[in-house]
Amino acid sequence: MAAPISDAVVVDVLRRVDRGLGPLVQRLGRPPQLPPAQRAAWWAHQVGRVAAGVAAAPRFAGRLASLLPLQNTVGSAVQALVVLGVAREHGLTEQADRVALLARVLLDRDLPADRVQPLLARSRGVYVDEALGDDRSGVDGVARSLWRAARLLGRIDDALDARPKGKWRHRALAQLPVVGVVGGYAAEREALRRAARRAEELLSAPVALHR
Repeated sequence: MAAPISDAVVVDVLRRVDRGLGPLVQRLGRPPQLPPAQRAAWWAHQVGRVAAGVAAAPRFAGRLASLLPLQNTVGSAVQALVVLGVAREHGLTEQADRVALLARVLLDRDLPADRVQPLLARSRGVYVDEALGDDRSGVDGVARSLWRAARLLGRIDDALDARPKGKWRHRALAQLPVVGVVGGYAAEREALRRAARRAEELLSAPVALHR
């Protein structure tokens, strides 16, 4: 059995994901006139239409995708983008709060912001542009950022099984070669909605991120 993933490793990965996907969150901002009650759903639905396709793409391999880390890491990267979008709607300006939120939604890990903060010191010689690339413009830039975030999340792949999942019937369809992409897409869209709802619930009671 593998050793448990430490808080330090989780924070190191999630802080880099947060910094790398931050520019995408800003660029994919929702319409300003949208009512506050509908904003979390916007991130799940509108961003999900494109991003869920990226997450579902590995399902061309059918069940093989479930046996490899690719599906979990790519799906988690897309969910991270949606969670960070919801966090932006709630004005989360502190990275410790965003990392704590990512840990709760993606990993179901109770890692409060006050435990995250001391672990945020950047490792020497590590920069966001080295980890995630400096060109994040256009569709290619979105896909590139998500892919690089997925590679980072691969460091904690064992913990990603706790991320929100889609409906069972869609995940069952996703086990089939080629047509599995249809089930994978539906499963990832539902998983994004669940991730957005979970983030919204946690941010509606923000004390949960600090206890």
